[in-house]
Amino acid sequence: MTAGHDERRAVLSVGRIYCDLIFTGLDRLPVLGREVFAHDLTIAAGGGAFISAAHFAGIGRHAALVGRLGHDPLSRAIERQLETSGIDLGFLERADDAGPQVTVASVLDGERAFLTKRAGRAEPSTLDDALAWRKAGHLHIAEYATLAEMPDLVTRARAAGLTVSLDPSWDDSLIGDPGLIAACQGVDVFLPNLEEARIITGENEPAAMCDRLAKHFPVVAIKAGAEGAYLAASDLRLHAPAEVVSVIDTTGAGDAFNAGFVDAWLDGEALQRCLAAAIGAGSRAVQVAGGAGAGAADTAAPENGT
Repeated sequence: MTAGHDERRAVLSVGRIYCDLIFTGLDRLPVLGREVFAHDLTIAAGGGAFISAAHFAGIGRHAALVGRLGHDPLSRAIERQLETSGIDLGFLERADDAGPQVTVASVLDGERAFLTKRAGRAEPSTLDDALAWRKAGHLHIAEYATLAEMPDLVTRARAAGLTVSLDPSWDDSLIGDPGLIAACQGVDVFLPNLEEARIITGENEPAAMCDRLAKHFPVVAIKAGAEGAYLAASDLRLHAPAEVVSVIDTTGAGDAFNAGFVDAWLDGEALQRCLAAAIGAGSRAVQVAGGAGAGAADTAAPENGT
């Protein structure tokens, strides 16, 4: 499915911006009362909105980040990465209360544990201008928490002629919301991981999850880590295996998957090819530290509105 004419090929990626402190090379995860030493620490810009946008840009699709960033030391620490990511930053609001949202990620044997502190409100003052941008054809919502704070976001995007994708992303306080599916009405591509799909649907088997979610969303792609990924669209059901690669850090792999899938979907590719593109993007992401590492380009961000 395409998002419109060639002049509307850009993606808006909306959500909070994070500063990720990523500890890798651990022998074990921390427990109360004991100190654990990591071999490596990476300080990186993070959050699904930024990481997905970086991977969109890395693929070659014009992507604009729609979010908020502060003036504090942690915001300044990630500025350079934002500026060299290849992402359009024309819709980035700067405000004293904006954060970033800080996450400590501990990575062990390819799995992650997160500790996060929220920062400020999610909706940037630039949102209306972003939705009205003549180059935008698609809105990617990086986490359900963003939609929960802006419940009319999908409606506003659809009214502007945009297609919409959404990754629910794990949030203890929201993932079990019985109104989650209804709140996501109008989303074209729904992109949970396996555990999120399990909680949202109440089902334990991927096939049953696909059947439940396909009743509500035109396209569903479920990320299943080492099991690969599952896809449901109307009566179509697909499964694709994971690629065998050396895993350094799984942070942001799901966001890379999202970018790979949506990019191919916007180009009108067959859903099987969309799934393959998504798995390829996710596989490249896990081979470097930092969620945007495989997607961010060392180039200046393009200007918007031209």
